[in-house]
Amino acid sequence: MVDVVALRRGLQDDRAPELEARVARLLAPFSGDERALDAGCGTGALAYALAPRVAEVIGVDPSPAFLEAARQGAPANCTFLEADATALPFEYGAFDLSGCLRVLHHVRRPELVVSELARVTRPGGRIILADQLGHVDTTVSIELDRFERARDPSHQRLLPDGDIRYLLDANDLVVASNEIVREQRDVERFLDLAGLEGAERERARHLAPAPVYEIEVGWYVAHKRGA
Repeated sequence: MVDVVALRRGLQDDRAPELEARVARLLAPFSGDERALDAGCGTGALAYALAPRVAEVIGVDPSPAFLEAARQGAPANCTFLEADATALPFEYGAFDLSGCLRVLHHVRRPELVVSELARVTRPGGRIILADQLGHVDTTVSIELDRFERARDPSHQRLLPDGDIRYLLDANDLVVASNEIVREQRDVERFLDLAGLEGAERERARHLAPAPVYEIEVGWYVAHKRGA
């Protein structure tokens, strides 16, 4: 049986230097005393990337297995808690910096994730979001969603750039920087990460756009209006 958590942690480790460099560049400058939140942290990728530059990081996720993997070898200033990104157990303005990495497309109501990030970030604080983007051609996006759902039933919908910007604006968050990164995705490795085998794997493979295909990941840094 495929160890999905171990595979995801391995991919996280492979991507860690690139992710840390991107987070450092997009969010600079840091004061060093920030309190940060990684919502929907999974095995801790964003939390780990933030940890060297802030005073404290709290990661939350509903999966005990992912949280246990995140805690293994975590930086000393990281804490991981079981919680839902759509209903965060924190007070208004509890964090200087908050964000989520590749979470929105897994949530039935992504607007709740963005509104919760906005709520728990202090006025003047920052929010970082990154997620795979939906295609501007809705037909193409529907087909890609069908494949993503066959691969992982938790998948809901890929949001296009305009939808993410709308969610940020609706929560009085001002986009300060944005970039779109293209990634090559190998279907077989992607199916491994989902732990798919047998007939389920074959069905998902049949729906894939190509054996190797390109996706776009949107990165957004926004400021919360206020002091």
